[in-house]
Amino acid sequence: MDVARDEDVVIERVAALDIGKAELVCCVRVPGPGQRRSQEVRTFSTMTRSLLMMADWFTELGVTRVVMEATSDYWKPPFYLLEGSFETWLVNAKDVKHLPGRPKTDRLDAAWLCKVAERQMLRPSFVPPPPIRVVRDLTRYRVDLIIARTAEKQRVEKLLEDALIKVSVVASDVFGVSGRHMMAALIAGERDPAVLADLARGSMRAKTAALQEAFTGRFTEHHAFLLTKMLERIDRLTADIDEVEARTQEQIAPFAAAVARLDEIPGIGAVTAYAIIAEIGVDMTRFPTPAHLTSWARFAPGIKESAGRAKGNGSTGHGNKYLARALGEAAVAASHTHTFLGERYRRLARRRGRPRAVVAVGRSILVIIWHLLANPDATFHDLGPDWYDTRITADRRTRNHVRELHKLGYRVTLEATA
Repeated sequence: MDVARDEDVVIERVAALDIGKAELVCCVRVPGPGQRRSQEVRTFSTMTRSLLMMADWFTELGVTRVVMEATSDYWKPPFYLLEGSFETWLVNAKDVKHLPGRPKTDRLDAAWLCKVAERQMLRPSFVPPPPIRVVRDLTRYRVDLIIARTAEKQRVEKLLEDALIKVSVVASDVFGVSGRHMMAALIAGERDPAVLADLARGSMRAKTAALQEAFTGRFTEHHAFLLTKMLERIDRLTADIDEVEARTQEQIAPFAAAVARLDEIPGIGAVTAYAIIAEIGVDMTRFPTPAHLTSWARFAPGIKESAGRAKGNGSTGHGNKYLARALGEAAVAASHTHTFLGERYRRLARRRGRPRAVVAVGRSILVIIWHLLANPDATFHDLGPDWYDTRITADRRTRNHVRELHKLGYRVTLEATA
């Protein structure tokens, strides 16, 4: 068996950055005299001028790869500045932990990271290209705005409860057309429950009596002041969400073909397609197989084994929360459709529960997405809700039913009727 020597796999000229908010510690390792390696550690400010000086230093030394790890988003300025000139890697801090018993300082962290990097014992994290990063910023900000608007709506409901107004018990959406008219009337000074209930529109007209009971409360000028401010903020957030969505449509135009392909999948609309593309990009060469993508997204069960025995509960772990949110919404939306994915969700939900069904269907959607983005000639074809039934033979169904009866304590004798 051929054994590769250490010098055959070592990257000759490598730099490693341990990044903080105000400064970073940089370690560079290059070939030294004889068979030795030369190492130098310097500290730089994270200001742009200082980072440019560091880049010039790398160029003088002939550095080919720069590896960095950081807390929070402090890695972004050095990464964005260096990615055009060097092979730049962002690595997970969990992959470069110190050995037990070693002292920990920023200088030692940088040196350790550099030694691990030069031996190619690290994997780069996925950092999308600049056009995708722009879309990602927009889609993530949209999610944050929606969360903020939802929180403000919850404050409105709490305020109405404080005023003994129980309209949320009667109306499924307090912020629909009828609800907004009623709240506007409360702010304007109307307190008569009959008049407020008469503002109902559409199907809400059938609930007039219940609405009169719900509006029998103690709504004061104090409540009116707070409700005014809350509704104004909700309207501002709604306008901001609309503007962000319009901006997202402009920025994602170069990827319109990919959006259209993803839009064919049950449960995925244009907005969900934007969010998914923003998180995984459109270049699937970064993920060699669908399994790599689902594992990276934490939509595949974790495998832990020791001494031949499986450990843990097979949980997927915590991945990209924005991607998980988009896939979860797509899975729930698909569950209401008469499609293969909808039937898959319903079958799994009956046996394993809804949360597991959401993860399983989300993984199926992610596999479909990988194939559509990896192969421009691939087209989506729904297998249909009867796919399982047509592939489960009569013998298999019989065995399943007999096994279930055995579990219940029955002894079964089969006799054909014809």
